[in-house]
Amino acid sequence: MPKINNELKKAVAGAGVTMIQQGLTVGTWGNVSLRDPESGLIYISPSGLDYEDIREEDIVVLNEELEIVDGCLRPSIEKRLHVGVYRARPDVNAIIHDHPLHSSVLGVNRMELPAISEDFAQIVGDKIICADYALPGTPELAENAIKALGERNAVLLPNHGTLCVGKDLKAVLRVAHVVEKAAHIYILALTIGTPHVLAAEQIQAMQYFARHLYGQVVCAE
Repeated sequence: MPKINNELKKAVAGAGVTMIQQGLTVGTWGNVSLRDPESGLIYISPSGLDYEDIREEDIVVLNEELEIVDGCLRPSIEKRLHVGVYRARPDVNAIIHDHPLHSSVLGVNRMELPAISEDFAQIVGDKIICADYALPGTPELAENAIKALGERNAVLLPNHGTLCVGKDLKAVLRVAHVVEKAAHIYILALTIGTPHVLAAEQIQAMQYFARHLYGQVVCAE
């Protein structure tokens, strides 16, 4: 069996606390996972525990067949969703399913969230769409969410919450915050007028900028 990575366990536990502290969810709702790119094992938060009570040893480790390879607790009921996303998206190694306020409003209305801001276009995509409804923890929810996610980095789960993905934990937390900020801006903009959405060529330009021009290059000594 591949070696268990305790640093990834610690990171998943810490991400749950971060979600609570940063207002991305409440109570025990939502879930977090990381995939170890070396072993392919998936480290996921346990079901029904307060995030501030979750310790490193509580994190459950699964393989892609949904079999528990380490841990004594039940994994999140959305384990099928997490494993399904990892199967469909080799570029993704971190997933956060949260229950934020403003993007959940759009999900209740079965609305899409278009690219209304440059940061959204850069790291999320041209828009995020609302998946078809299915009950929590079901194979149908996983199937619907994965289909609606596509190649984007977030999807709205109707009457439920939001699913965000990224290459690592830092990236997926950034996606979660940008999605929620954009949803808040969009709802406010709808109350006073007609939001202007970025054009396709502008979105492509912003994504190129984010990938190739933004940030620093280390100089050779």
